[in-house]
Amino acid sequence: MDYKFALAIGLPIGVGLAALGVGMALGRAVGGAMEALGRQPEAMGKIMTVMLLGCALIETIIFYVLAFIVFPLVGKI
Repeated sequence: MDYKFALAIGLPIGVGLAALGVGMALGRAVGGAMEALGRQPEAMGKIMTVMLLGCALIETIIFYVLAFIVFPLVGKI
């Protein structure tokens, strides 16, 4: 097995695992925020602000994977 074959197999698997992790993290973040809103609806502004900031930071993980790992290595296949 040469490195081109390993990259051709490994890159899609890596992106898929990163996307799976991001999806699970977003689900937990939003679920926790909805649970907190159910307990304290008067704190909606603060909870939503923190949740949106957290979701934005979680989403950047997949962009880092694509920009710094996948795109540079695709040229080597």
